[in-house]
Amino acid sequence: MAASHPEIEPNAVAQPEKGLRQPHATHAAVAPEETIIVDWDGECDPNNPLNWSLPRKWFTTILTSLGGLVTLMSGPMLAPALGVIGHDLEISAAEASMALSIFILAFAFGPLVLAPLSEVFGRRPIWIVGCTWYIIWNTVCGVSTNKGLMIAGRFLAGLGASAEFAVSGPIANDCWSPEDRGKSFTVRAVVPLLGPALGPIIGGVMVQELSWRWLFFVLSIFDAFILLLFIIFLPETHRQTLLSRKATSMRKSTGDSYYTRDDLSSPTLSSRLKLGLVRPFRLLITQPVVQLVSLLLGYQFGLLYIVHSTFANMWIEVYGQSPAASGLHYLAIVTGCILGAIVAGWGMDRIWMTLKEKNGGRTKPENRVPLIVPGAILFPIGLLWYGWSAQRRLHWVMSDIGVAIFGFAYLASVQAAQAYIVDAFLDYTASATAASQFLRNIFAFAFPIFAPALYSTLGYGVGNTLLAAVAVLFGIPGPYLLWRFGERLREKGGIIR
Repeated sequence: MAASHPEIEPNAVAQPEKGLRQPHATHAAVAPEETIIVDWDGECDPNNPLNWSLPRKWFTTILTSLGGLVTLMSGPMLAPALGVIGHDLEISAAEASMALSIFILAFAFGPLVLAPLSEVFGRRPIWIVGCTWYIIWNTVCGVSTNKGLMIAGRFLAGLGASAEFAVSGPIANDCWSPEDRGKSFTVRAVVPLLGPALGPIIGGVMVQELSWRWLFFVLSIFDAFILLLFIIFLPETHRQTLLSRKATSMRKSTGDSYYTRDDLSSPTLSSRLKLGLVRPFRLLITQPVVQLVSLLLGYQFGLLYIVHSTFANMWIEVYGQSPAASGLHYLAIVTGCILGAIVAGWGMDRIWMTLKEKNGGRTKPENRVPLIVPGAILFPIGLLWYGWSAQRRLHWVMSDIGVAIFGFAYLASVQAAQAYIVDAFLDYTASATAASQFLRNIFAFAFPIFAPALYSTLGYGVGNTLLAAVAVLFGIPGPYLLWRFGERLREKGGIIR
């Protein structure tokens, strides 16, 4: 359970230990004097998600990624309808924008609770409850008749949608070994990335042909279909939950004292909840590597949402294009992101294996860091290319190329940083991921607020130059610190339970 993993061997299996004495007298109420520690039945135990067949692993990964598609569509899909919603509900433009951005704000807080709960109750129930909660409140938004219900409904729907961020990554990590994690990251990232492109396009069509209310109804219907597939086909994947269920079943059938190590260390539900719910905050406060990665993810996600929130207006104001045509340019961002996900996934696995062979089979989380560097370098380059192409009113393809480079860099860097967190905190991937993503959702909510004033005052060229300077300030030193001092920083952070 240590934060430091000098050697990551996901399939290493400890054999059951019989006659293990209670580690502490307080466990007497839970287990008799002699206990039997439960683990997997060997390295090839079919109940271990790491040993599932490839088709089953890919189906699980794709299914969870569809939940991410709904989540990322739900934010920008509302953008084309803000004017109509403001008119129908008699709310100001600022309040209508709040209805869009408050959905993202919920992502900062939902995972801090949902992630540790998935380490107590399992991934499956948290995903199902979160998805159901989203469907209910997203539908409420569709029937809203006043601004209060709309804004409250968007925030509560965002809390439900944040379950995707809280558990979809850990579900995939439960199934894939470190050697294959790059490919799983790619597939899990590519499908949701279609959301920011499809959202504005579908939103524009819905507003024009039907009603803004159908924006919400369509998403709720689609998510209900995904929820049904999840309930039918996806079993539990969380290692500790599966082993605890196994131990409970063996105690009932044999009468012997079968327990997992975690059951003995946290014998009651209240103790597990107490440890679990504070774990993301402890990680964020005590672990320097989580703090560093959260800053990297925060500024990059914040800048991504600045681009998302201002991109359509740039095409309308600078290039004089129609709203429908402006929405199509989001495909440039998505194309760059998809290419970045593919290249990063392939490169992540290659670099991991190369460094593993170079170090005699030993691995460590810092093997993920080299792939952060290309993204950190290309990130400000893409911002400058896009900004100055728009400032000089060059051919529209130049702005699209610049924003595609920006999207490529974002995904390449972010995937490597998230994989680093997963490998550094293998026992608590959900809590660690939630902690590392807290700042990014705060930044994504706050950054677009000042973006219109930034560009109206400085223009896209100078404005993006300023943003690129911030990207260099955060992005270049970060990978070096993780590579050079990451292992030492993880040791300094101490043991996490």
